[in-house]
Amino acid sequence: MAEHLLEVEHLKQYFPIRDGFFSTKPLKAVDDVSFTIDPGETLGLVGESGCGKTTVGRSILRLYEPTGGTVRFEGEEITARNIHSLRKKMQMVFQDPYSSLNPRMTVEDIIGEPLDVHKLYSSRAERRDRILELMSLVGLNAEHATRYAHEFSGGQRQRIGIARALAVKPKFIVCDEPVSALDVSIQAQVINMFEELQEKLGVAYLFIAHDLLVVRHISKNIAVMYLGHMVETAQADELMDHPIHPYTESLLSAVPIPDPKIARQKKRIMLEGSVPSPLNMPSGCPFRTRCRYATAKCAEECPELTDRGNGHRVACWNR
Repeated sequence: MAEHLLEVEHLKQYFPIRDGFFSTKPLKAVDDVSFTIDPGETLGLVGESGCGKTTVGRSILRLYEPTGGTVRFEGEEITARNIHSLRKKMQMVFQDPYSSLNPRMTVEDIIGEPLDVHKLYSSRAERRDRILELMSLVGLNAEHATRYAHEFSGGQRQRIGIARALAVKPKFIVCDEPVSALDVSIQAQVINMFEELQEKLGVAYLFIAHDLLVVRHISKNIAVMYLGHMVETAQADELMDHPIHPYTESLLSAVPIPDPKIARQKKRIMLEGSVPSPLNMPSGCPFRTRCRYATAKCAEECPELTDRGNGHRVACWNR
């Protein structure tokens, strides 16, 4: 039996971009990313827009065919050949609850589509009962089944998407910023629902988000990405309380603190410069052009994640 539910090793995802009439150059969206997720646990994946978080999730599920690396689920390597059989075990909740639902389908048909694809019922009555069970599980009423997506609020639409992902009883779900498009008052309800579902069903999450406070609340471990690279991973409390990588420090310095006295004493770490283009990556460490600790060695060689104790891994030469 596999030690981990999901194992990602040296994942790479390059996209060819036209460079002139006859030539192309690679856009390195994800470059040498590795991590593991255990059954029933949550890994929070954070980083600024464009760092490759969503691409990691889509590459794991083979929505993008990876350029390199290996992805194993329950010890079995995921390939284009076996991905259909693994779809029942691996699902995704998309960021936008408006564009991810078919406007021509009723809620019953949206949630029932995975059941149809994988033939997971023996009668129409069984299909209907399963759909109503899923709707109840995510806080929707039975009378919602005959309505269309445009008749619901953003929070309700996201619940429909979650019910669709749960229809095939998956063991692992990629949650691609599932609350970023929702009102703040609704975000807490959806986050709590994710936790309740995990406790009840034992499902594991790759939780992609911008909000570090949300990620800390729901995740056991957190991984920080910058420009396609993993720069720091640790248990949630360890990373939030004792960040080591200068990029992680800058992200945490921007997190708002509700206590005004503590907030006034907190020093904001401002990064200089702008994020380099993934088409023209700097040599060595990708963060060195914005790092206050950068040295000549940082331009020569890209650091690997090294364990600094307690499973806290950091990719930095000078910290």
